[in-house]
Amino acid sequence: QVQLMESGGGLVQPGGSLTLSCAASGTLFRVPGMGWHRQAPGKQRELVASINDGGAIKYADSVKGRFTISRDRAVNTVYLQMNSLRPEDTAVYYCDAYYYTDYRSPGDHAWGQGILVTVSS
Repeated sequence: QVQLMESGGGLVQPGGSLTLSCAASGTLFRVPGMGWHRQAPGKQRELVASINDGGAIKYADSVKGRFTISRDRAVNTVYLQMNSLRPEDTAVYYCDAYYYTDYRSPGDHAWGQGILVTVSS
């Protein structure tokens, strides 16, 4: 069973910074892609950023220039550096990953449990 464990959330003032981390553990043969989504109160979950094996990166328009996604493939960990945070960035942030448990298995997908980021003065 694959688990994703997020860390690094909390309360930060507008204009501040936070870095989220998400470590994948379990039987992992290959992890082609990892990413971050968020869900604000009363809103649908949305993609924040994603990164794949080849290093291709996508960002939501609302975070471009402020957030940076990166990945350490050796330890199956993805990071989200968040700068210039705004109150509208307040949400539960979820990590996700596409993975294979061995070379014959079909791909699968996992979500983390979510971590709260609150931007408020």
